[in-house]
Amino acid sequence: MAKTLELGEQRIILRGISWDTYERLLADSEERVVPRLAYDRGVLEAMSPSTEHEVASRNISMVVSVVAEELGIDVLDAGSTTFKRADLERGFEPDGCFYIEHERRIRGKRRIDLTVDPPPDLVIEIDITSPSLDKLPIYAHIGVPEVWRHDGETLTILRLDGRQYVRVAESRVLPLLTAEAVSGFVRASRTEGRTAWMRAVRAWVRTRSGGAGGSSD
Repeated sequence: MAKTLELGEQRIILRGISWDTYERLLADSEERVVPRLAYDRGVLEAMSPSTEHEVASRNISMVVSVVAEELGIDVLDAGSTTFKRADLERGFEPDGCFYIEHERRIRGKRRIDLTVDPPPDLVIEIDITSPSLDKLPIYAHIGVPEVWRHDGETLTILRLDGRQYVRVAESRVLPLLTAEAVSGFVRASRTEGRTAWMRAVRAWVRTRSGGAGGSSD
């Protein structure tokens, strides 16, 4: 079954796909940027993002990086890395992701193996249109502690509680940031130039942290 969505996004769902086939697809296109693949026990989604989708993802990732820098927190931006667990028959390639609490454990690694390495502390998911495959169960079983979902207008922060995600107002992995604040930053990025926008994000952090991190423009 194939479904083409608005705004340039394309999602294809295939069912009855074996784990071996999924791994072959990953191996055959290891250096690709798109499509991004998600796999959940025989169901495969291939997604090609729109420009709006990619811009939102990169702007949210920029917010994470800038805020972490201002707070003096080391983070590792792992982008759309492929994460998979053969024993769970689940895998995903996020729109963006970060190691924050576990950054030191991943630092310098060329490959991440979820059988021995932790999953990313934060996954960014852009859902400008309704997704074809619900990825939250994939993230939950792999153990991603926090997911930020953006629908094109509003960001929602989801925190893992057992095997379910619950909606929360504030991020636990990155202090200060709230769903409301990140939503506002994304909206502002559409009308402000990049330099002025980043300065505004930095000023927001400094106002609330007392200048933690000590960086300067």
